[in-house]
Parts: sequence; C-alpha cells; structure tokens
Amino acid sequence: MWLAGIFATILLLGLILGDWMHFTRLTPATARYGCAVARLEDVWQQTGWDALVERFGRQGVLHLPHGIARLFGEDRRILLRPQYRLFSLRFRTAWPLKACIEVEPEGRGTRLTCVKRLPWSSALITGAWFTLVLAGTSGFLVVYGLNGGLESMSGVLMGLGIVGLGLLVLAFGVVTVSLGYSLENERLTKVYEELRAALSAP
Repeated sequence: MWLAGIFATILLLGLILGDWMHFTRLTPATARYGCAVARLEDVWQQTGWDALVERFGRQGVLHLPHGIARLFGEDRRILLRPQYRLFSLRFRTAWPLKACIEVEPEGRGTRLTCVKRLPWSSALITGAWFTLVLAGTSGFLVVYGLNGGLESMSGVLMGLGIVGLGLLVLAFGVVTVSLGYSLENERLTKVYEELRAALSAP
C-alpha cells in the first residue's frame, strides 16, 4: 500500500514539474498555455507595429530588468513573464503568472489584449484543496447530524466548533492565495511596465 502511495506522490510531483516547465517555455505553442485568471485592454498610441517588431530585433526576444518578452510576429503575440531563477533569494509562491499579449495595429499605435495565466497544476490543486475543505466540513456536519450529534446542547456546540474550525482553515487558504496572487501580479505588472517603457522609448 505504501509503495502505491510513494508512486502516486512521485507521479504527482512529476506532473507538476512538467506542467511548470511547459508553462515557462518561450515558444509559440506555450504562449497561451495556462489557466486564464485576468484580462486587460491597453492602447499604446506612440508605438506602431513596425516599431514594435524593430525593437525586438531578429531573435524576437527582449530582455528586461526583471523579466523577458518574446514576440511571435506571425501570430501578432507577445509572451511576457518575470524571471524564474532556480536558486533565487526572492520568495516564490505556488501561483506564478505570465502574460499572453495579443497585438492589433490601430492607426499609428497598437491595441493590446493582455491575458494573465498561471500553471494548470496550481489552479487545479488550489481548487481541489478548497473543494476538499468545503466538502469535508459539510460532510462531517451532515453525518454528525444524522447520527444524532445535534440532539444535545453539547453536541450542537461541538458541531459548531468543528464547522468554525473548517471555516478558519478555509479563511486561511483564501488569505494565502490572495497574498500569493497579489505578490505575483505585482511582479508581472512591473515587468509589463518595463516592456512598455522599452518599446515606447525614443
């Protein structure tokens, strides 16, 4: 039994690692890979399509102070992500973000549609964790009530205590995810502003 558990754990870690590696690749096939979590529209009045392509150069790669951008000219798409260093002193979270930016020429400028994405494994594990906490708390309350646990005042108090504990765990998860997303979104926004400054510079 424990061998099956070890194998399942190794398989899960392998899937998560593979998902993150695919997520961080700078290729056309992976530009739109990941779970979309936010979308924003922007217009760069002073940066036309031709000037944008010229800034990226022949390689189509633009190195930024805190990230990297890759242009896919045929798709009119930019892949933007912060730097991911294996041995970094900066705190990393389980919800890294990247941006897939669709570029449309508009007069002398360009219109951009930016979609923020995170790895599928991060989204699925987070969703599964919240589902498990909610289902576990609700299931316990139902079973506890069916077994007569709510027929006495002490039983009611115990049931309320268990529900309160479940809600506390749920609230802790919400705060953790919110703080992690806020931190990663701040990093991605900083890289986006660096990209805009680099492409708008005279």
